[in-house]
Amino acid sequence: MEHMDKRTLSRMIDAAMHRIPADLVIYNCNIVDVYTGTVRKGSIAVTEGNIVGFGDDYRGQEEYDAKGAYAAPGLIDAHIHIESSYTSPEEFGRMVVPRGTTTVIADPHEIVNVYGLEGFNYMIRAAEKTELSVRYMIPSCVPATPFEDSGAIVNAFDMQWPMGDRHVPGLGEFMNYPGIINKSDEDLNKIMVAQNMHKVIDGHAPAVSGAELNAYAAAGIRTDHECTTTQEMIDRLERGMYVQMRDGSACHDLKYLIPAITPFNYKRCLLCSDDRQPKTILEDGHIDNHLRMLVKAGIDPVMSICMATLNCAECYKLEDRGALAPGKRADIVLFDNLEDFNAQAVFIEGKKVAEGGRYLPSFDKAAIFSVRGSMHVKPFTVDQLKMHLTSDRVRAIEIVKDGVTTKAATVTVKRDEEGDFIFEPDKSVVKIAVLERHHNTGKIGLGFLKDYGIQRGAVALSVAHDSHNIICVGVSNEEMYAAINALIDQEGGFVLVENGEVIASLALPIAGLMSDLPGEEVAKGLKVLHDTAYERLGVSEDVEPVMTLCFMSLIVIPELKISTRGMFDVSRFDFVPPEAD
Repeated sequence: MEHMDKRTLSRMIDAAMHRIPADLVIYNCNIVDVYTGTVRKGSIAVTEGNIVGFGDDYRGQEEYDAKGAYAAPGLIDAHIHIESSYTSPEEFGRMVVPRGTTTVIADPHEIVNVYGLEGFNYMIRAAEKTELSVRYMIPSCVPATPFEDSGAIVNAFDMQWPMGDRHVPGLGEFMNYPGIINKSDEDLNKIMVAQNMHKVIDGHAPAVSGAELNAYAAAGIRTDHECTTTQEMIDRLERGMYVQMRDGSACHDLKYLIPAITPFNYKRCLLCSDDRQPKTILEDGHIDNHLRMLVKAGIDPVMSICMATLNCAECYKLEDRGALAPGKRADIVLFDNLEDFNAQAVFIEGKKVAEGGRYLPSFDKAAIFSVRGSMHVKPFTVDQLKMHLTSDRVRAIEIVKDGVTTKAATVTVKRDEEGDFIFEPDKSVVKIAVLERHHNTGKIGLGFLKDYGIQRGAVALSVAHDSHNIICVGVSNEEMYAAINALIDQEGGFVLVENGEVIASLALPIAGLMSDLPGEEVAKGLKVLHDTAYERLGVSEDVEPVMTLCFMSLIVIPELKISTRGMFDVSRFDFVPPEAD
């Protein structure tokens, strides 16, 4: 319980004892009890932002008729990158709170990879402008690996001061799992900073198993959101880890993991979105959508709510929330029923903050001057996008539907007399480039992408997990050159080009990652980008045209990726030439 003083404690006790009216009484509701797994009729009394009691004999200075709605604890997203909503924290809160989300465990490693701890400080300032409770983890991998060119480096020494903040739950997803397994000195130092402060350490271990998973868990890694199969989920549960079951805009793992949930292990299951775009939030929802998926699949509604509330609070040691009980924060969502989970009203610390799907408080936004102007690209020529291949057989990153993992494919391509790649419309192979954008180094990595489907023009973006350099895909060097320069001119974001002309774009001036516009406008802009990519450029409709590209430089996710330094084989954890063996 935060900011408790004797007067507050005294008023809470008096209200609980009926000596004074409660500040708020929510009556005529069905109370979802995640401790007992039951639902009971009753009223909830709130004073000083905390629940003080249950009972129909309570009276309040303010009274709210729930009209039979189901009162549940406010929902908690166990792992999300707010930056991947392409909106600022204030706008993100405005979108998710009306859906019943009252707390998120956020890892701001996207913006910290661009601006370092100044980016972290901006996110804290922005979060203060929203009613949503945002608990930021300290990013563990800035950069994610030693093989990347990020905008900043945050080492174990840098982490010590912010890690000591009581509002910081712990260390963000430790993506460099080889660094732990191979006992990298700096990675072990980071682990020790968190361990010595008794903080939670989040994991990120796609396809890691056996002895390597044992070592990872033994290092104190508490969670993992990268499970894509029930076996991976069971492997982690057996090792005492929490599994964050993910459903986002790009990754849809939850539906595959539900069969592994049992009445015994569900207490170690959390719900998370990881990356969720405005369009997905506005159309499908947030953690409320996870609840609908669970119940539709046959999971008990109260058990489902427990995975979205109490389990997460216990994992991250948020002892003041996660359940409806005396002494807990009055973070309460009123659902119309326990199947559709439509939020009729949302209360945070006893204050009604949303009703009928509308965010109620007015708010301003934090200044962004310290996190804009992030495009520092060394001038380059179109000739620098040329390749000088020595073979027609090349490696290609093969896109895998509904996920961020890729396959390492071998394909045959056509070359010109200088060895440069020639695009062939009847083959689903295209050139992909990654350009360093933080320190004017001039580094450009070139490779191939398979099954993206583009037939015309080029797509360029500055959202490229996790170092967030420029990614560009196109049918010719000239189209790619035009797209990259247009992207630089608009301070980052997304650009689509055809015949050298911009045909759709969305600027993201906040670190090249987030817009300063309302979420609805960002969603509209993304829809235009998607529609244009499909209709004008011929991108495959099986592919999410923007977020799919964002993950092509994430070199800690198997099997093949690309960075500013070239193509990277994740299984070897080393760079490989574009030519196949």
